[in-house]
Amino acid sequence: MKKILMFCLVAVLSAGVGFAQEKKAKVEKQIVTTVFCTDIDCEGCAKKVYNSIPFEKGVKNVVVDVKAKTVTVQYDASKNSDEALVNAFTKIKVKAAAQKK
Repeated sequence: MKKILMFCLVAVLSAGVGFAQEKKAKVEKQIVTTVFCTDIDCEGCAKKVYNSIPFEKGVKNVVVDVKAKTVTVQYDASKNSDEALVNAFTKIKVKAAAQKK
């Protein structure tokens, strides 16, 4: 009886670990990198971006290039979208248009 119970316990744990690894792999595939063309022209504008955009849902990384007037954002596509990020830029009075990288 103990052997059967232990076998069932090991089988359930193995299935759980396999499901968790599959789910993790699925989540990693949803990271999107988008380059936004913006109207930023100074370090003050860059600071506004750094103080707000990284706190949007799902945002993993933000890189601002003032000279090129671009902002590169990596985010989880299941939690955010290009349109939502453009709206976030609008809230801080920065015009932005998405371009897929």
